[in-house]
Amino acid sequence: MLEKASSRLVRVLFLAAEAAPLIKVGGLADVAGSLPRALRRLTSSSCDVRLVLPMHAGIGQKLDSVQKFTEFEIETANGRALPATIFQSEFQGVPLYLISGSPIPPDAPIYTGSTTDGEKYVFFSLAALALTQYLVTAWGETILHANDWHTALAVYMLRMQQITHPSLRKVRSLLTIHNLPYMGQEARPVLDYYLIPPAQSTALPEWAQNLPLPMGLWAADHINAVSPTYAQEILTPEFGCGLEIFLQGRKDHLSGILNGLDEEEWNPAKDFTLAVPYDWQHLVERQHNKEVLLREVQLDTEPHVPLLIIVSRLDRQKGIDIALEGLALLPDQPWNLIILGHGDANLEKMCTDFFQTYPDRVRFFPRLDVTLARKLYAAGDILLMPSRYEPCGLTQMIAMRYGCIPVARATGGLRDTIEDDPTLQRSTGFLFTDPTPQAFAQKLREALICYHNPNLWVEIQKRAMQKDFSWRRSAQAYFELYQKLLDT
Repeated sequence: MLEKASSRLVRVLFLAAEAAPLIKVGGLADVAGSLPRALRRLTSSSCDVRLVLPMHAGIGQKLDSVQKFTEFEIETANGRALPATIFQSEFQGVPLYLISGSPIPPDAPIYTGSTTDGEKYVFFSLAALALTQYLVTAWGETILHANDWHTALAVYMLRMQQITHPSLRKVRSLLTIHNLPYMGQEARPVLDYYLIPPAQSTALPEWAQNLPLPMGLWAADHINAVSPTYAQEILTPEFGCGLEIFLQGRKDHLSGILNGLDEEEWNPAKDFTLAVPYDWQHLVERQHNKEVLLREVQLDTEPHVPLLIIVSRLDRQKGIDIALEGLALLPDQPWNLIILGHGDANLEKMCTDFFQTYPDRVRFFPRLDVTLARKLYAAGDILLMPSRYEPCGLTQMIAMRYGCIPVARATGGLRDTIEDDPTLQRSTGFLFTDPTPQAFAQKLREALICYHNPNLWVEIQKRAMQKDFSWRRSAQAYFELYQKLLDT
């Protein structure tokens, strides 16, 4: 931890497609909304972090004031320059730049999964780089911190332009991988239009030389993954998505920093959406939340029946099929299950069919519902999270903070945040290795045995609730990484 602020001022432009609570779809928003604030708190005046976002619909209404800052022109292949307008504001103590222009429709979703996304984020990346060049003239040394494919081209074009723009040689680049399989295929058709050449590098596979994320990974001064285990996993064929050999060649410039959790936002003692707030020293009160929720959803309220929960995007990555097929192997065990989430149509049907097979034990809510999610964390006994891969994951951290014990696959950030001790003396959850229903069912059976030993279960809950998932530790690691980059 920092004992005192460093005398060296580190300036960071933090680029992201989304940031909570201004605009949120996934976990990236939680990181972009929390990490810049944590860095500024941690380092006092030593780290000037500024957030850069697209001007998505509704953001302006959530800010006290938004003022025009400057304007750039983004060149295109047909000779027609597109204006990019930069607005400035501040949110929760973090200076904020918002980028607007015709490729960023003010009424469009954050993500559509189409070439509309491709053009939006190519334009955003180029405008963010223009902003970087504008600011670095006065700033001097600067870190350009990009996240995922949506902003990776800013890193790539930084490297391209450093040859002809001396001011940009004062900029060091960091690209964080939140989810490697999403490489920006949507952007491939518009790269030529925005005068972005493919990466001329034999280190990258040919198919990756005109995809934003691999292009950014090739160009970045440093690559970071959102957990130490995921940083190692992406070097393997199972998780490397065809880039494992390339990433092995960059492993000296690759690290993993675990995401944190906003412990004020996720605090069961101050969560007034709950029937009864509680903390780790008052777990008796937690039981009331379970009773209230079970009555609301009309499930058996017997306290000895463990309540299992799934709070997840319904995606093959999340292993929902593994959980349901594994539960079907344990029909004689007492359990109730509540599933909250939507997504893949086949998985939604699988959840519906499972509810119809076990109507007295299962409830399925196919939607995004933040309030219900909080109630589930506070009422559930066991979180099911059998992900095939999980770069970091916040759900397991939130669940543990609320005393809901995870049964999860030992992968990525799940391995880094959940301790499964064979002696149960240090356990905060339960981990299994093979992504199969049989391995999941065996580990869930172990968890259920522990659940029926109340004294043992309470000790596991207390340890889980007291784990430090705060952003402070992660922010310290990022600050040290920024300083190291500026020294190279």
